Amino acid sequence: MKLYTIGFTQKTAEQFFALLKGAKVKTVWDLRLKNHSQLAAFSKYPDLVYFLDQLLGVRYAHFLEMSPSLELMQAWHKDEFKWDHFRKTFLEIMASRDIEKLIKAEWPKAQKPICLLCSEEKADMCHRSLIAEIIKKLYPKTEIINL
Repeated sequence: MKLYTIGFTQKTAEQFFALLKGAKVKTVWDLRLKNHSQLAAFSKYPDLVYFLDQLLGVRYAHFLEMSPSLELMQAWHKDEFKWDHFRKTFLEIMASRDIEKLIKAEWPKAQKPICLLCSEEKADMCHRSLIAEIIKKLYPKTEIINL
């Protein structure tokens, strides 16, 4: 099973939706803490729900539980620590939220393939990569592909 991840930053709407279409994504899991920010442009809620449905027939779900805490995000954006600290703290937050239980409940219900959405251009230093790792741990046959 393929699991995609995507960030909207540095992409036009045309590029973003073409990537999702090319990957034949059926469901987008939005992992953003603030999915309604004006900075999100075409990916702002509720506009994104409309675009995904009307352009691609893709379902949308927002999982605030899979987002970092506001304090962690603010400190990360202020460069108060390195990625290793962010990763460790984020995974502790996910464990405290019993995120594996949520994923086990939602994964079987979602149309596949799923794409994890966040804002960061690259997945290597974004919490969506950490959620993807948790999913792969739960479903080892999962192939993670960053769009």
